[in-house]
Amino acid sequence: MKAHHSSDPSFNLSLPKLAISLLLGLSLYIFLSFFSLKTLYSPPPPSDDHDPLLTRITLLESPPDPLPEPTGLPHIVFGIGAAASKWSRRKEFIKLWWRPNFTRGYIFVDRRIHLSDPDKFPTLKVSQDTSKFGYTYRRGSRSALRMTRIVSEMVRMGLEDVRWYVMGDDDTVFFPDNLVRVLQKYDHNKMYYIGSNSETHMQNINFAYDMAFGGGGFAISYPLALAIEKMQDGCIQRYTGLYGSDDRIHACMAELGVPLTKEPGFHQFDVHGNLFGLLTAHPVAPLVTLHHLDIVDPIFPYMSRLQALQRLKVSTNIDSESVMQQSICYDSARNWTVSVSWGYVVQIIRGYVTPREMQRPSRTFFNWYKRDEPSSFSFNTRPFSKHPCETPYIYYLSNAEINQNTNVITSEYVHYQMPHPRCWWKAENPEKFHKVQVFKKPTDPHKWDEAPRRDCCRVLSTEKKSTVVIDVGECREGESIQPQY
Repeated sequence: MKAHHSSDPSFNLSLPKLAISLLLGLSLYIFLSFFSLKTLYSPPPPSDDHDPLLTRITLLESPPDPLPEPTGLPHIVFGIGAAASKWSRRKEFIKLWWRPNFTRGYIFVDRRIHLSDPDKFPTLKVSQDTSKFGYTYRRGSRSALRMTRIVSEMVRMGLEDVRWYVMGDDDTVFFPDNLVRVLQKYDHNKMYYIGSNSETHMQNINFAYDMAFGGGGFAISYPLALAIEKMQDGCIQRYTGLYGSDDRIHACMAELGVPLTKEPGFHQFDVHGNLFGLLTAHPVAPLVTLHHLDIVDPIFPYMSRLQALQRLKVSTNIDSESVMQQSICYDSARNWTVSVSWGYVVQIIRGYVTPREMQRPSRTFFNWYKRDEPSSFSFNTRPFSKHPCETPYIYYLSNAEINQNTNVITSEYVHYQMPHPRCWWKAENPEKFHKVQVFKKPTDPHKWDEAPRRDCCRVLSTEKKSTVVIDVGECREGESIQPQY
């Protein structure tokens, strides 16, 4: 027989109790939930401590740390290797580029010499004794040992605020502003060994293609200089059979595992003769150094070597970044090829020579072994044309000045009188033009931070008789260098 709950008295009595229990539980749940929500959304009690959120906002609004100061000339210390026997004729090269009370550096000589005007030169230092080091190269000079140690001796001076040590010879002419522009591209807190090699294959083979040739100058970052100082004396002892100071530095670099970073503006100039072809087709890079200037011909005709370099300062003092930078353009009305090596020379050639050819140095020079062999150079060259109609008309810099109101540089170039054979071409004869006038604006200070590109030039129409007028500047959108046949 089934039981019926409705007839069970105990079941009927439990219903009110169950309802009361459920009601109390629900009330407690609502109370606790309300309390939790109030705690979650109510503001925190007052506190002496700062609000973390406000602290975070304050930190975000605080000014960022200042960027490090860009590398400048005061961050560079020069170490110049010199010999007392050659000082009288080479000191003028140093005086050309040294800036008293601004540039920092030392001249290291083999014995003490007298300076009548010491304020115009780096501080004179007699190199430390190197007699304890071995030197077994038969045809060399032990002076290579003391010059190798220039970097170590400077590090041991404990100089402050140094980012770069720069080495060179007493016949090396530096262009300090351009040196700064090159070094600014690199992090001085890293290990860098910056320079370039020789122009002659045999020199590179005898020494190394990945070695910075010392006469052309090279730069060593401060951390790398510290590392060299710690190991250089032992390194020197391991390479007694090497010839010079620069290949000893290179041997130590190899032990440290630091490769050469090549910059084409450092010029060793292991050549003889006339630098005209090399300078008029300078790489698209700032001109940093010139070496062997007491061996090659003066870079301007009818002048001494020193006078020629002083003439170059006319343009370097105005816009050193643009000096020797080549621009190529064409005058279709006259059938001319024009090449402007700004601040140095302008060439006018009858007919059309392609940009590919014009940017190759013409061989006005011989290699270090005084042979005219195209295959002996470590770059492409072209012969200096002997065709009666292709001989260039050359105009050398005579003056340059900047108009402060218009911010335009005007440079003038005067015709270099040299015999020209008779030409039967119909192209207009440049001989009747005695002067070339070039207008340009100062170089953009960020030019060398960007991808390298030649400037463009344009031959302008003018009513000036016997004068060719040219505009040089950044290439416009869509502009290219092409002859108009």
